[in-house]
Amino acid sequence: MIKSPDEFIALVDSGDKADAKQASEDEATLDVWLRVIEMRPDLRFDVAQNKTVPEEVLVRLAADPDARVRGMVARKRKASAALLAKLAVDRDSGVRLAVAYNLSTPREVLELQRNDTWEEVARKVADRLADEP
Repeated sequence: MIKSPDEFIALVDSGDKADAKQASEDEATLDVWLRVIEMRPDLRFDVAQNKTVPEEVLVRLAADPDARVRGMVARKRKASAALLAKLAVDRDSGVRLAVAYNLSTPREVLELQRNDTWEEVARKVADRLADEP
């Protein structure tokens, strides 16, 4: 378990593959995640990438100004349907495409993207909806 923001920061900054894996897999408290975001805004993507990050943090990161961060949230299997619905209509086409590719995206969210302005998103959604029973 990651016990402090400094520990997470050290793991990410070390450049070591084992440390990077630990940073992406180990749990931390909500307070630790929020403090990392506050202390090191440049690590928001790394926080979003963590497999155990709680929904409260994902909600905050889904509103991030950086499309890469929002896109990482859109790829999360554990993202709620409400969060995916918000990202399904994101201003960035890459974020919307990540929602379309996310296998956890429910049908009702995919329906929001059926007529997406970017053909690649609309095509992926059509494929996904055609494959569902």
